[in-house]
Amino acid sequence: MPAQPIDPLEGPKTALSGRVVTMDAARRVFPDGVVYLEKGAIVAVTDRAAPAPDGFADVKMINTGGTIYPGLIELHNHLSYNALPMWSVPKRYTNRNQWAGIPEYRKLISGPMQVLGKTAGLLPAVVRYVESKCLLGGVTTSQGIELFSNAGSRRYYRGIVRNVEQTDQADLPEAATKIADVDASDIDSFYHRLLRQSCFLLHLSEGRDSAAREHFLALRKPDNTWAITDALAGIHCAGLQSEDFSVLGEHEGAMIWSPLSNLLLYGETAEVSAAKSAGITMGLGSDWAPSGSKNLFGELKVARIMSQHLNGLFSDREIVEMATVNAASILKWENVIGSLKEGMRADLLVTAGASGDPYEALLKSSENDIQLVVINGIARYGTPDLMGKCGATGESVNVGGTARQVFLDQKTGDPAVGKISLGDARATLEDALSRLPDLARELEKPTAPSAAPLGLTAHRETVGWSLVLDEIEETGVEMRPRLPFLSHVHTGPDRVPLEMQTLHAAGATPLSAMLQPIKLDPLTVADDVNFLPTLLSQKNLPGFIVEGLKLAY
Repeated sequence: MPAQPIDPLEGPKTALSGRVVTMDAARRVFPDGVVYLEKGAIVAVTDRAAPAPDGFADVKMINTGGTIYPGLIELHNHLSYNALPMWSVPKRYTNRNQWAGIPEYRKLISGPMQVLGKTAGLLPAVVRYVESKCLLGGVTTSQGIELFSNAGSRRYYRGIVRNVEQTDQADLPEAATKIADVDASDIDSFYHRLLRQSCFLLHLSEGRDSAAREHFLALRKPDNTWAITDALAGIHCAGLQSEDFSVLGEHEGAMIWSPLSNLLLYGETAEVSAAKSAGITMGLGSDWAPSGSKNLFGELKVARIMSQHLNGLFSDREIVEMATVNAASILKWENVIGSLKEGMRADLLVTAGASGDPYEALLKSSENDIQLVVINGIARYGTPDLMGKCGATGESVNVGGTARQVFLDQKTGDPAVGKISLGDARATLEDALSRLPDLARELEKPTAPSAAPLGLTAHRETVGWSLVLDEIEETGVEMRPRLPFLSHVHTGPDRVPLEMQTLHAAGATPLSAMLQPIKLDPLTVADDVNFLPTLLSQKNLPGFIVEGLKLAY
């Protein structure tokens, strides 16, 4: 049986009016425009005064009263970790291997994630919650959640938010984010694997020192050619120097920028001035909740603050491009999503207001300003009024004191996830995180089954799925290819990443003895009283970022 699309293309005929920011090749903006949708696609984008396309004469126009943009595309996120709160980074680091194995990281991030990922019954709640977090931040495409079954097979979650790693659709070629260990350790194997990809999102040079830079230099082959193609999109690239960006640009490689996560951990981010000078196409990613923005909506704000500090390096339009047309181009999806024009998939974001510069308006908007999110022509999140007019009335949710609805029904969705509401997911995770030591103790019993969270017995996954936690355990595939480096600072004698050596060392303290109850990370900044105080108190944030964040939020 052929693979089925994530969402069948059967959305209703809909006409949404408002200011329309197309992000098409001409970057047209219709001050008073209409986007016509049918069966998951955009039929036409016109001025309101223009005649309706064929078949839409009797379709009642829905006045959004706001500005319509393409849906936001996020190219770097560890979604499953977004249930965890922000980490108060204890010191300034210079590369990833300095913090990924410390006891505090195990206590606050990797340990809790092991419990959430392996405790029976919790997986549907994690998936439902973190995907909804994307929707409430205007994201329509992100990286998916990979699952592992007790039979040993791997799969990716088929969710409502588009998953760049699994689409099952020829016009949306799937991006790779992992590579088999055997290929990851050999430059020629890695290069030939890269040649077979349309897009490979690779963690690259995570840090600011020479050790981080070596991850890029390892892409140079013995014959002095480079294992770089137009498929390669380096995530972070914080350790690259100007000449490195020139090499990346010459080979048509791309870059995914996560400025806030870089700043929180290293006090600096990538040399984006050099990246721009080299003609690098740039996308954005918020990385994850423990050391990043709450959502891509927030990461856009940080990118703007950085740009302003660099004497207006990027225009507001260029920053919006990073989360729309640039991201689509990196994925090789530019003919399907990323802009609003005839024939494209109907992925839309609507924000309140239709005055002033539309790009500046988006970057200055708050989560409360998000009025509607549409994916594949189906209204998934928005105000009760607009959701009702789109025929997708769903579960009520409060965002910063304002009423919203989220519509999570999906014909092709995961059966276990489909049974649980956002409210149930929130309650389940709040309970689980309050009982971390007890749940860890159950997992540590070699003959005892994992305990199910209270009240979730009916939602257990019959196939025994758990989360694939690439960050903290060996899985047979590599997110950060371990190519031959110039030194041996990155790995131990068995080439096992240092964080895994620490986590699995003999005599390591059991998780049940070190974990403490923690709070579930709220869905939005608007509902997180601790977000801004925690963020502004971070030790590594430069002063100009602190002042910019105060204004941005």
